[in-house]
Amino acid sequence: MRDAETQALTDLMARRHQLIAMLVSEKNRRGVASAAVLPRLEAHISWLEDELRALDEELRQTLQRSPHWRERDELLRSVPGVGEQLSLTLLAHLPDLGSLDRRQIAALVGVAPFNRDSGALRARRTIWGGRVRVRGALYMSTLVATRFNPVIRDFYQRLLAAGKPKKLALTACMRKLLVILNAIVKHHSPWRDLSGQVATPSS
Repeated sequence: MRDAETQALTDLMARRHQLIAMLVSEKNRRGVASAAVLPRLEAHISWLEDELRALDEELRQTLQRSPHWRERDELLRSVPGVGEQLSLTLLAHLPDLGSLDRRQIAALVGVAPFNRDSGALRARRTIWGGRVRVRGALYMSTLVATRFNPVIRDFYQRLLAAGKPKKLALTACMRKLLVILNAIVKHHSPWRDLSGQVATPSS
């Protein structure tokens, strides 16, 4: 069972996703709106943007009020490529981080490759299920990490050099970044202390 603080953080993050979805929809409508509707549409977009900014500030304050979350946030954001949104998403939607082994955490998020073999038939490995919001935030951070995180960048380049498709290589990098974050939370050690050990973490 989640405690009240964790549930509040989860609810705020869920509301953030709703606001972003509404913003995307309204901005898409703006391109085809008539002159009669456009002013109201613009006003609603402006309100949604103000609401999103206020919500982000409330999320930061909520994080700062909890020593436990503040410590975890600092650990997570010590990793190159991990920013505020991935950290908040992990805190709200993946409290299991640091308490599971690497295979369990990858399966929980939905970045572990599963086979769909049948008899002698060997199908391509795929990922499915898991926590969609965590996976979405992890994907965006991994894109950044393939440029600025030395471990993820080198791993990504090795996979591409070996002929792996970009989508498959990026998925493998998502899994690797998640395992790194799991190890960092488990050992309560920031990136600068564990970066030499997490290139091929065992848990």
